Amino acid sequence: MTRRAKIACGVIAIWAVGLGLLVRRELGRGAGERLAQAALMVVPGAEFYSVSQRGRQIGFATSTVDTTSNGVSVADLFVADLVADNAVHRASARLMVRMSRALRLKSFVFELGPEMGALKATGEIVDDSTLRLFIATLGEKADTQQIRFAGPLLLPTVVPLALVLGEQPKVGRRYAFSVFDPTAMKAVRVALRVLAESTFVVSDSAVFDSVRTRWRAIHYDTLKAWHIEPDSGSSAAGMLSGWVDRHGRMVQSTQFGTFALLRGSYEMAYKNWAMDRKSGVVAGGAEDIQELTAIASGVPIEHKREVSLLRLRLHNSDLTGYELGGSRQTLRHDTLEIRRETTAELTPAYQLPNRDPAMRGYLLPQPLIQSDNPQVIEVSMRIRSAKDIGKRYRRMDRDPSAVARALNEYVFRTLDKKVSLTMPNALAVLHRKSGDCNEHTVLFIALARASGLPARSAAGLVYVGGKFYYHAWPEVYLGAWVPVDPTFGQFPADASHIRFVTGDYFRQAELLKLVGALQIDVLSAETPSATTTSPSPATR
Repeated sequence: MTRRAKIACGVIAIWAVGLGLLVRRELGRGAGERLAQAALMVVPGAEFYSVSQRGRQIGFATSTVDTTSNGVSVADLFVADLVADNAVHRASARLMVRMSRALRLKSFVFELGPEMGALKATGEIVDDSTLRLFIATLGEKADTQQIRFAGPLLLPTVVPLALVLGEQPKVGRRYAFSVFDPTAMKAVRVALRVLAESTFVVSDSAVFDSVRTRWRAIHYDTLKAWHIEPDSGSSAAGMLSGWVDRHGRMVQSTQFGTFALLRGSYEMAYKNWAMDRKSGVVAGGAEDIQELTAIASGVPIEHKREVSLLRLRLHNSDLTGYELGGSRQTLRHDTLEIRRETTAELTPAYQLPNRDPAMRGYLLPQPLIQSDNPQVIEVSMRIRSAKDIGKRYRRMDRDPSAVARALNEYVFRTLDKKVSLTMPNALAVLHRKSGDCNEHTVLFIALARASGLPARSAAGLVYVGGKFYYHAWPEVYLGAWVPVDPTFGQFPADASHIRFVTGDYFRQAELLKLVGALQIDVLSAETPSATTTSPSPATR
């Protein structure tokens, strides 16, 4: 396994961070009166934020609110330079929203910068309970979805507004909301607690210091703010947290244990960062995002041979809602055992194409997985009928296990292992022939579904060189869901893969809640030739 192959999968696409910061949409249930009262007190204005990583500024964010006689509009921008694989990657996201005076959503536009795949999502409310969503990427035809909801559909900034405006928050009080989670396309219940009240001093204006060649604050505002935090286990943990002022605007927050947002003057938030970027300070000093989000292993696992059995203790995080049990994974309290499939378990009782109605959802195309595209279908047919592969795998075109193995080998050998911050798009990957674990995963899934083989995406952690890194891989249905890894060229994937979520690529954002908290103790690890056991705890 090359070094590039090892590190290529450590990064969760940074556009998901922008999504978590800027695009969570809230469903207020039973809070209409509170929201209406809050809406009357919305104050127009613009706020500016520095985005920092371990004390070093790496980006800039803004949030602007405008009010008119018949509506409220919000415009948010997030820009950051992140280091991954010894290179600087630009991450940017923009959200523009229109709401009624009662803070009910009318429409929104969410855009990712061209350096991240040029995704554009447009939403509009067509009646009181339907959101029509258009998603397009890389110039392709937009995918249209209809999403039903109940109650007022709101925005990220509306939750702090609803919490703070209308009545002063009380320390120790708990506030409940129904949140529409775009990463999972479903409504979830979120409970926020007010933990503390404090006073902040925030820079209001700045002057250029010619000696230090930097902008410095000259006037300050004194603000009262309340610390809000989701209850343990909440779906919004790590996203809707921070200090909120009396106008319902964030003063400062820490996102995913890695990124800090701090409000200040435009010059302090933007111009100093722009000067650092021009001089190369950001590029030369920022820490690698892969290493910042990695979780140390208690003891080294001998990884020259693929791991067949792994026992772990997971602690210091609420793991409610994660898919840690099932198939090869067995969870008992805080101890997780992962056992790699044997050869006998890779022989399903069906032949391709799979016609089980229960598997239909895993055979259909999706916006980023174009399994019905003629080019994808042609490549899948060519792989299944290839003479050199056919000699190794009998009944190649009908055997699910043989097809899965051949597709895994094709993707592994065809794609260059490169860190990517673009949206993983199967058709684009087929043309570009490079990417990280997300690109390998979506291309494999598209080829598998085009072959009549049920496939889905999984994400979690994988062990590489003493640490567990965030990673994505496909799973195929062979009588049970079996993970394969076209990035590492493993069939099936070895037992060092810890699955936390399955489903759409967007669900990977849920893993960000574990950053900075989850600890892992390696209890034992077995390979076909050796066993390693240790009671040593992991450190984070």
